[in-house]
Amino acid sequence: MVEPVPARRAPGRRTLVLIATPLVLLTIAANVGDALAPSLVDSHPLLLIALNARNRNLALTTNLLDPTSYYVVGFVRLVLSDPLFYLLGWFYGDAAVKWVERNTRTLGDTLRWVEKHFTRWGVPLVFFLPNNWICLFAGAAGMRPAIFIAANVTGTVLRLYLIRVLGNVFEGPIDWVLEQIAAYRLPLLALSIGAVAFTVLSERKTGRGELAGLTTMPEDLEGEEPGTSTSEPYEPDRDGSPD
Repeated sequence: MVEPVPARRAPGRRTLVLIATPLVLLTIAANVGDALAPSLVDSHPLLLIALNARNRNLALTTNLLDPTSYYVVGFVRLVLSDPLFYLLGWFYGDAAVKWVERNTRTLGDTLRWVEKHFTRWGVPLVFFLPNNWICLFAGAAGMRPAIFIAANVTGTVLRLYLIRVLGNVFEGPIDWVLEQIAAYRLPLLALSIGAVAFTVLSERKTGRGELAGLTTMPEDLEGEEPGTSTSEPYEPDRDGSPD
């Protein structure tokens, strides 16, 4: 449930830095995981999902991990950044939404749809698609913390369970993919490192992208008021602090 939210007091720079720093570190870890995935996927599967628990990595490693390792590490890594993005949205509201739009130009149409429909579809979106930007929108729209946590946690557990089940069903094809990765490990590793390096350098050059945006977030948002710079379709009411 998304509730109306009155004007919030923007936090100081220290709070912004405390939010941004772990998010930058997690993004760097995800990039390292992507770059080294061909090397880690079968030799250090737990390390791979600790670095980056994207669906592809979870599917490729699920049959190599015992249930406890898979669920605990996968769950922690998936939800680690979610409350931080939620708080960013909660504290900065529309200004945080505008910051997302500036740093994710390629997702413009999708983000505008989410902004327009979040009041109605917020809980299902957090349940089924609890990515960074959805969590930020949840905070900006004033979704109650208890509802956000419940939807996020149950959705993440369901996601891990479904990937585990599908991993068992398609164990043969997954094993074949792992064999191909092992057979062509060096060229795949070179390609993955090159792709990540190209993406990071391009984002740094343009000043846009998740890592670039998070690095400059304290400067970008410092002094902004939560109710300013909103996009036209996104008009949440404003509230105080989390329950």
